[in-house]
Amino acid sequence: MKKLFTTVVILSSIAGATFAQDIQNNPGSNHGNKFEQLGTILTTPNEQRTASGAPGVKYWQQRADYNIKCELDEKAQKLTGTETITYFNNSPDPLDYIWMQLDENEHNNLKNANYQSSSSMPRAATLQMIDKGITSAKDNGYGFNIIKLTDATGKALKYTVNKTMMRIDLPVVLKPGQQYVFTVNWTYNISDRMTYGGRGGYEYFPEDKNYLFTMAQWYPRLCVYSDFQGWQNHQFTGRGEFALTFGNFRVQMTVPADHIVGGTGECINYSAVLNQTQLARYQKAKTATAPVEVVTLAEAKKAETSPIATKKTWVFQANNVRDFAWTSSRKFVWDAMGQKIEGRNVMCMSYFGKEAYNLYSKFSTRAVAHTIKTYSDFTIPYPYPVAQSVEAANGMEYPMICFNYGRTEKDGTYSESTKNGMLGVVIHEVGHNFFPMIVNSDERQWTWMDEGLNSFVEYLTEELWDNKFPVKKGAAYTIVDYMKLPKDELEPIMTNSENIVRFGPNAYSKPATGLNILRETIMGRELFDYAFKTYAKRWAFKHPTPADLFRTMEDASGEDLDWFWRGWFYGTDPVDIALDSVKSARADLAAKQLPGGGMRRGPAKVDPPAVNSFEDISKILNRQDKGIKFYTDRDTAARDFYWKYDRGLASVDTNKYNDKVKATAAAQSPSSMLDTPTDEDVQKYGSKYFYELSFTNKGGMVMPIIVEFTFKDGSKQTDRIPAQIWRHNEKHVSKFYVQDKEVASIKLDPMRETADIDESNNYWGSMPQPSKFQLFKLKSGGPVRGQSTGVNPMQVTATK
Repeated sequence: MKKLFTTVVILSSIAGATFAQDIQNNPGSNHGNKFEQLGTILTTPNEQRTASGAPGVKYWQQRADYNIKCELDEKAQKLTGTETITYFNNSPDPLDYIWMQLDENEHNNLKNANYQSSSSMPRAATLQMIDKGITSAKDNGYGFNIIKLTDATGKALKYTVNKTMMRIDLPVVLKPGQQYVFTVNWTYNISDRMTYGGRGGYEYFPEDKNYLFTMAQWYPRLCVYSDFQGWQNHQFTGRGEFALTFGNFRVQMTVPADHIVGGTGECINYSAVLNQTQLARYQKAKTATAPVEVVTLAEAKKAETSPIATKKTWVFQANNVRDFAWTSSRKFVWDAMGQKIEGRNVMCMSYFGKEAYNLYSKFSTRAVAHTIKTYSDFTIPYPYPVAQSVEAANGMEYPMICFNYGRTEKDGTYSESTKNGMLGVVIHEVGHNFFPMIVNSDERQWTWMDEGLNSFVEYLTEELWDNKFPVKKGAAYTIVDYMKLPKDELEPIMTNSENIVRFGPNAYSKPATGLNILRETIMGRELFDYAFKTYAKRWAFKHPTPADLFRTMEDASGEDLDWFWRGWFYGTDPVDIALDSVKSARADLAAKQLPGGGMRRGPAKVDPPAVNSFEDISKILNRQDKGIKFYTDRDTAARDFYWKYDRGLASVDTNKYNDKVKATAAAQSPSSMLDTPTDEDVQKYGSKYFYELSFTNKGGMVMPIIVEFTFKDGSKQTDRIPAQIWRHNEKHVSKFYVQDKEVASIKLDPMRETADIDESNNYWGSMPQPSKFQLFKLKSGGPVRGQSTGVNPMQVTATK
């Protein structure tokens, strides 16, 4: 319970008051530490990476070009391939060996990274779980089988496989400026992704006896050799993703003749693999304003029932990319449309089976187009010719193609959570084209540099899809539950990927939230957007580190943000700023003290249905910005039942509610403040109200203090105090206010934009009554990620 003090004060005492300061600069002091510069925590600037955060005059990076031919054996679920790699040593270092990644070895019981975690006997388990727990000395047959490794003349090269990495020993030193050509022949058994997990593999559909292949990490790939780390050859455990080298790819995939193939880059032989009708549809789609089906639902269903034994070869070309992935299935419906990005036409395309038709045909390609356009506005113009989304009960990203989830119920209806989940995953995975496919950070070391930054721009993009889109990460209040956890369950964002306990909040949500707080609360949109765009421009098609991001954001904005990086990224302290006490005073014209008053406070909760439980600041600012038009307003075809449902335009019998927050002002009788006034004093101060607010930093993380005054006439006023108020005392601060009107109540962080973990200490005066909340029992989950199950409101409406 906070305390209210009333006092009689003489103005001269306010002006002359001084307080003792502890000037020690050490961990035991009460100030200075949180505002120290990052200094030696960051890497030392050099000719490769400057102190401004930009690439230096001697910045360099390696390059690897691939020429790959592979063949898919659908019946045996096997892939056979050969690749010729040209490796360019652009570094100043002579190289004795080259490292390659063998990611498929994660499925092999003998060649995986063997990063074990603590385990216990389950109370109940599936047979598959038991099988995974059985240790076998016999090779399970998965992982890469290297058939042959030769140089350009055909001479065998010596190599060593260490779990998921392979070192190639060069017969002569590869000097700076030289290139080396070698060829790898390999094969591997494709795993059942739905059983064994992982990013690549196949899904089998027993109802129509067909397969859907997602070919990812499917070829031996060059590791990154960089100026700041040397070889990035940390083992692939299945979590920390990939550090990869840019290059040009030419890939030929031989697959069953009735399969449809999508892949990184552009197919350069559509005329050989599509019939004339499909080819004409594809050409039409380039200028279409709505998705055009290149392969229709009827054609896909027919292909499912009559497999063809012959094969076709699809040829793709992709330039200046860091990776290549592809998909193949006869189940695919394929639609496409063009999206203009600064005068260039980008083909936005989707591939999906009948199980996802009613969701993906309406939303997927539109979401792809919206994503690349929105990300281009916040970063750099999308540079590639295509962007593709594949429904595969998955969620994973690669250059120009990604695998997503979202399937309807058998009657074609879907729940709102399935729709929103599907839109969210498409936006997120397509957005990864920018982070890390273009701004190519080291995911193996710093997951947050791709997942966190991407989640942030995903949040911006979802907000611009529909002003009522229920965003799950980015808004400050959504990270509070994570920040409340005990310290032994937390680790700094700046933690290696493999060592994070709560991976999702740490690598995705917390960095995304931090960037949003910087944009909306600390820096403002104009400064933040310019600096963030500068970072994207500087490091497009390069390999940035955290220091490059931190330095660029400060360099381009003129804001000293070291206190924020130190607290939010290097620390685990939460935000909890308490309004401890309020002193109030009036001009004591009669030199008599007036009686004081009381106050009440407590938690406030707003719990609207069907949309976010709180109207976050970005939604409000976006709505006020006359220059913003949301996607679902520009393209009304992107509206569906739930668009109306969220706005009360569709009549469905549900238990939705809208509680009104009521506030009653507790009368305060402030005390006096002036003594022996002159006539001038009476005129100047007689109608003023004086307040001193005292704050405590209970959480440890310094943050701006946002104070909202509600006056007795019902009007409001907000004061935004920058975080630097804490620089002289990181634990306790106060601020004096002179108001023209009497204050009825005071509230900290009224728009919940600082991630304050305890709102019960944010009030003085009257407070809202607690809202009611509803409890629901969750429906049983389906066997496939993103699959709609059970009865949904769309079905209820359809039966009326």
